[in-house]
Amino acid sequence: MQQQIVTVLGATGSIGTNTLDVIERHPERYQVYALSAATQIEKLIAACEKHRPKHAVVLDEVSAEQLSRGLRLRGLETQVSFGSQALIEISTAPEVTTVMAAIVGAAGMSATLAAAKASKRVLLANKETLVLAGQLFMDAASHSASVLLPIDSEHNAIFQALPAAYRENPYQSSLAEVGIERILLTASGGPFRTRELATFADITVAEAVKHPNWSMGRKISVDSASMMNKGLEVIEARWLFNALADQIQVVVHPQSVIHSMVQYRDGSVLAQLGSPDMRTPIAYGLAYPERIDAGVQPLDLFAVGRLDFSPPDTTRFPCLGLAFSALKQGGAAPAVLNAANEIAVEAFLNERIKFIEIPQVIDAALSQLATLPSMSIEQLLEADAQSRVFATQFIQSKLSSC
Repeated sequence: MQQQIVTVLGATGSIGTNTLDVIERHPERYQVYALSAATQIEKLIAACEKHRPKHAVVLDEVSAEQLSRGLRLRGLETQVSFGSQALIEISTAPEVTTVMAAIVGAAGMSATLAAAKASKRVLLANKETLVLAGQLFMDAASHSASVLLPIDSEHNAIFQALPAAYRENPYQSSLAEVGIERILLTASGGPFRTRELATFADITVAEAVKHPNWSMGRKISVDSASMMNKGLEVIEARWLFNALADQIQVVVHPQSVIHSMVQYRDGSVLAQLGSPDMRTPIAYGLAYPERIDAGVQPLDLFAVGRLDFSPPDTTRFPCLGLAFSALKQGGAAPAVLNAANEIAVEAFLNERIKFIEIPQVIDAALSQLATLPSMSIEQLLEADAQSRVFATQFIQSKLSSC
């Protein structure tokens, strides 16, 4: 068995820490080459002390100095660097075989794209890469023969339920040609699935970040509460599985036991079930096509008792409808959607806008910027930047008028 040499981008987030947990269980299989983090320096120092990576990358020079001091105090020789170019370097180093792409937001896109171009095994937990530049990323992965494995529990479930030849080369045919009617993307519905719509204006940050099933970061928890997270996953699924928008259906499934399904022409529906623990898809991605122990408790169907399903309510969750609209419009629209959402969620987390104002910011940005040029990564990043500026100004104008 050849040992995999792993770079973890976003090592201090929930995906990163779960990845390191799985790696620690199998030291004969995996060795950590590099770790990155943005602001959680003490947590990164602890991870470096445990896993002894050759490199650690942080956001800026101040954080790098803080990290270096902490590592020296512990007698660690991990080399410290900072910035986007350093992320690319630890993702494309010749000795690296596998890159866990778990940086939240657009910040991780360049390094993830570089890893794909460098023919690495890319474990994709950064949905913004496909939302911003799906066509460019899939082209890069295809041309370099990079192995691309989705880590989001829903996309990982779909990947497992697809025919093997199709999941590894989805652009050599189509879903219809392999007998698939549609992809059924499950959603928990978040913490506000049954909340009275009239009370949405009163939703607090504490309520929005408390997911009923999953332990996640604050930003992704708010996205789940607004169902924008599911909207972004719809766009991801379009690119990962060569699916048309009308071949993807969102199904609200509050138990989060069925992680997603694939419906075939013959009437079969294949589903992947499991406990809501991200170590399952992470272990699947690390070991594919093998299966390894992930430290996850077995699913107890008797304890689950029942499985419920319902259609999503886009009146309650307009962000989902905005994501479908952006996907159908194409071009720069998904990049604009994602960037505006990041700014709006940050403003909500800082208690500058209300929860119900998040889709208002996104809708306004799409109305103004969705037709921006989108033929290159530079143009898409420019659309991302313009959307952030617009959303920031839009929020400020709303605050000024109050």
